[in-house]
Amino acid sequence: MRAIRPSLSSFCTALALLSAIPTMTQAHPVPSGLRLERVVMVMRHGVRAPLSGEVPVTTRTAQPWPNWPVPEGQLTPHGASAIELLARHDRRWLASLALTRCPAAATVRIWTNTASRTIASGEAYAQGFAPDCRLTVGHLREDRTDPIFEPLAAGATAFSPSQAIASIDRYTGGMAALVARHRPALALLDTVLGCGHGACSPVDPPSLVASTDRRGIELSGPIRAVSGIAQVLLLEDSEGMPRRAVGWGRADPATIARLGALHAALFDVFTRSPYMAAHQASPLGHRIIDTLTAARAPRLDVMIGHDTNVTALAAALHVALDAPGFARNDVAPGGAIVIERLRDPRSGERFVRLYYRVQSLAAIRALRPEVIATPLAVPGCAAPCRLDRFVAVLKSRIA
Repeated sequence: MRAIRPSLSSFCTALALLSAIPTMTQAHPVPSGLRLERVVMVMRHGVRAPLSGEVPVTTRTAQPWPNWPVPEGQLTPHGASAIELLARHDRRWLASLALTRCPAAATVRIWTNTASRTIASGEAYAQGFAPDCRLTVGHLREDRTDPIFEPLAAGATAFSPSQAIASIDRYTGGMAALVARHRPALALLDTVLGCGHGACSPVDPPSLVASTDRRGIELSGPIRAVSGIAQVLLLEDSEGMPRRAVGWGRADPATIARLGALHAALFDVFTRSPYMAAHQASPLGHRIIDTLTAARAPRLDVMIGHDTNVTALAAALHVALDAPGFARNDVAPGGAIVIERLRDPRSGERFVRLYYRVQSLAAIRALRPEVIATPLAVPGCAAPCRLDRFVAVLKSRIA
């Protein structure tokens, strides 16, 4: 557990930025007669430096990759600032939760995965949400695997690699078909990399097999190789690097969005088929159900993990994630699925309402306090959806 300690300068900065947040933060009123009781948020960490091996070592480029201000995989200062902006937005947006100026520990829970970028994102969120307070950011020891965020590695479900591969093949049409659908984007990526003749990224044949420990699956081939490259180019843009540095000046915003489909294709394999969604979203889904249905629970429960967590939950709910500047189902840094619990004081009935809360790529890049909350309609669950119906739907789709 880490408590966030305030500073006078950070508090003044927060007040200045808070006053700059546009009125779009109040654009989602509670439906007439209903009262907002609780909110659960499943969020991706903020802008980070590239991970080790995210760009395969055999990738050829015309020029060197740009340098980053932090070690590989860590949240950048720019990324932390963007998360703070989101948190300030959320504080205003969720004003009807009636939290005190410094929320009591029992009313706000921030829980992150053990990776440094998720912990740092949690700390930035706490600082932005309550800048003059000491909100605690909880997580397991950094040498442990948290099943909420890494259920397969934790062995949290009775996972069968053979059933997973069969489900993925049905969902995608098979790995060769998946690659074929993305040939235009693969060609576009070669243009951006600018290596000259031939493919700029590894061209191994596509393959999907069980992992050695049989707790997961392993993908090889073009999608595995290029998904990380596409993500690194997007991170360069979202970090606010000069345009001449983003894809060496060969990747404008439209190109970044098109290449994002290569990164999103990774989730077609690892999270979006029914079997993978059921297992990847299982501990997370049960945590959401517990928070929404418990007699006592935080008014705001924020879980900060990875794009796989957000896409797995979206897949389990049968919803798509769209935001300006991003390919469909390519989760933005800081992007979150928000689940509100609402109560009708006359009947006592409870309902849920869902959003994809996100910034556009341009807003993240420029650190503009502009946030979009897109309503998500869960098939089989009218909006606002009865709480018991939502719980039944989610339970039926997770392991």
